[in-house]
This record gives sequence, structure tokens and C-alpha cells, in this order.
Amino acid sequence: MPEAPNAILMYDGSRPELAKRAASLRTVIEEALPVVAVENDLEAPFDAQGAEIAIAMGGDGTMLRTARRMGSEQIPVLGVNLGKLGFLAGTNPDELEKTLVEVAARRYRLVDHLMIDCSLVRGGEVVETRLGLNEAVILAGEPFGMIEVDLRIDGALAATYGSDGMLISTPVGSTAHNLAIGGPILRKDIQAIVISAINPHTLTVRPVVDSADRTYELTVPNPNPGTSLLVDGQLIAKIEAGDTVRVERSPAVFQLIEIEGQAYYHTLREKLGWGRRPREGK
Repeated sequence: MPEAPNAILMYDGSRPELAKRAASLRTVIEEALPVVAVENDLEAPFDAQGAEIAIAMGGDGTMLRTARRMGSEQIPVLGVNLGKLGFLAGTNPDELEKTLVEVAARRYRLVDHLMIDCSLVRGGEVVETRLGLNEAVILAGEPFGMIEVDLRIDGALAATYGSDGMLISTPVGSTAHNLAIGGPILRKDIQAIVISAINPHTLTVRPVVDSADRTYELTVPNPNPGTSLLVDGQLIAKIEAGDTVRVERSPAVFQLIEIEGQAYYHTLREKLGWGRRPREGK
């Protein structure tokens, strides 16, 4: 029988209620797996400390922060949902013991998730760079007037959008902000990018799906004073006139641990209510 993988436990210690719930699960985890470290500061530099897997306890926000924090040092992650939706953090506390039995026996699969490198280019120089798992977003901001954004793909001008902003999403991010603005859902193992305009002022604009192996550049010639770049919901910088946001596939790959019974369309149905008839409920 294979040895159980060493684990590092991670949660946000700045949230007392979440920290209390995470602490209550620690004993359950330690009975199933060798735990080499427990970390409650998701902003500190990441050190796996010999762990083969990470167990992230929280909601999908915790999963996003965990992915960003690991940077180029990614290890597989099991998400335990202590939040609301739990699309990425797919294991509920009442399922944890059963899940840990499978993980301890190494009866799990790793699902790779595309990540993106997002760079803010100003005057020909990169002034900010962030790693993202979900999406990069340009928001028009105050005074909340429409902005124009030029989209270039591999250096060639593809389109100019008049909208409240633009969003470039990964497949896993396609069920987040992208979904809320009417973008398509991509299966999370597809190597593709979704480009969606936010409230475009035309009937002809539709989301575009293209290869993850291209370089995407969004240039804002005349931003509003409040026009901003966000990556995975985190404010990165204000956009100045002529700034370009460059989005490319990252060498880093986020690996999610899944066990038997966890499947993509099952998750869509259970978490997002996808494909249900209105009277069907749960």
C-alpha cells in the first residue's frame, strides 16, 4: 500500500470564524495524513516545507490566493469548502473524512488548470506583473463612462471595443466574472482563453474563444480617471493613457486534486444549477 502524501495545511488566519473552523478540521486531517506544516498567512512567501500536497481550507477566494501564492512552486491542492459556493474548493467538511481516505491511498487524479501572466506595460516598460488563475479585467471606473479598448492578438489589431471594460478569462475563470457578463463556460482542461466585453455599446460584439498559446494585449488610449486593472478580483493598478495590459499563458500550472465522484458537469449542476429545469430544485 502506498504511503500517504505529506501535506501542508493552509487557511486565512485573519478571519477568526474561518480560522476556528479550520482548526476544528485539523485533527481529522492529521489522523489521515502526515502534516508537515500549518500556515495561516496567505500573503507570506510560499515554502512547501517538504509537502507533496496542500490542503486549502476556505472558499474559492482562498483557492485563488493559494494558487497565486505558490507562484512557480505549485504543488497539488485539495480544497475544503468553508465558504459559500465552493466551485474550486470542492470538498465539503462532511465529506472530508471519506475524501482523505482516498487521498491517503493516493486514489486521486490531478486536474491541470491554465494560469495566466498579466503584465501592465507603460511607455514600453513592464511596471506591474501578476499571476492569475481566473481572469484579468480592465474596468472603466469613475466617472463610469464608456471607454475604448483596442485588442491585439499576437500583435495584430483584432477589434476596438466601446464598453464598460474588458475581461480575459481562463477556462476555470469562465464560471466566475465571465459567466456573470454572459460569456461562455469552458471545460477547465481546455487550453483556451475567453475575451469578453463588459456591457458593450453595440449589438454585434460577442465573446471570443481563442488559443491559450497566443499573446493578448488590451490598450486603453483614453481611460477614465478611475480605469483600473484587476487580476482575480485584486486591484493591481490604475490605467493611464496608452497603457497596455498583456496576457499570456503562464509556465505555472495550478493542479487540483479530485477523487472519484467529483466531475466537472456534476459540479456545474450542483454548484451553479446548470441544466436544471426551473421546478427541479436540488
